[in-house]
Amino acid sequence: MPTTAAPMPFAGPRLRPPCNLTSARPGPRRAGLAVVSAAAGGSPPTVLVTGAGGRTGQIVYKKLKERTDQFVGRGLVRTEESKAKIGGAADVFVGDIRDPASIAPAIDGIDALIILTSAVPKMKPGFDPSKGGRPEFYFDEGSYPEQVDWIGQKNQIDAAKSIGVKQIVLVGSMGGTDVNHPLNKIGNANILVWKRKAEQYLADSGLPYTIIRAGGLQDKDGGVRELIVGKDDEILKTETKTIARADVAEVCLQALLFEEARFKAFDLASKPEGEGVPTTDFRTLFSQVNSRF
Repeated sequence: MPTTAAPMPFAGPRLRPPCNLTSARPGPRRAGLAVVSAAAGGSPPTVLVTGAGGRTGQIVYKKLKERTDQFVGRGLVRTEESKAKIGGAADVFVGDIRDPASIAPAIDGIDALIILTSAVPKMKPGFDPSKGGRPEFYFDEGSYPEQVDWIGQKNQIDAAKSIGVKQIVLVGSMGGTDVNHPLNKIGNANILVWKRKAEQYLADSGLPYTIIRAGGLQDKDGGVRELIVGKDDEILKTETKTIARADVAEVCLQALLFEEARFKAFDLASKPEGEGVPTTDFRTLFSQVNSRF
């Protein structure tokens, strides 16, 4: 059976405190990955999104394929069924992130990696909402957060580093500063603890990275709200702690375009539609972030 005990040494005390990017990385700013390729007259960078069969991953993959002047898009999914669901193109690879060898073909030759893989809990049968109480959840054997959100993400980071990838964008979740967060109790699997461990591994890898800790994900149109960035789960104490999946997907791509997004980690949410001004200046958005972790 999979190990489900919490990796307590990683549950807070050993995480690095945020620090100012400017002081940590002196020197001139550089343009983002895609901007550099275009300015040099080269071909667009090849970008792989893993978890491309998921609800947010599908949006990222679609955006990559629509912007052929900026990116050469690839996807990685877990099953042939997921590949068919997003069109079945030859640039969608099937692999298991828990097995480094199976994801090597997808990662070979890429310039950037967007990680959107995540363990998915299932509801135990028999729950009757009319009787009150809360549903119970479980994870399939071998698909616990430890295997998917830690080992699977570590495998992706290691594979990308081995080929000299130029940037990794990792999408996580807010709530990781609190080991007692309710999400950690789902299936008694400590999902945020394992996600946080993978984030720390990426931050320590030496690779350029952007860690996006998204708020509550909503299936709504993107591009119509003002986005908010924060750190250390401060946004969770406010009323604006949700975000459209489409906006998260857009921020993933924009993070590849601006140096201001590199070597940074931040929480991401949005104001309600109709409040504030929809975000279009992503350089300024990323410039508001000064935390490396």
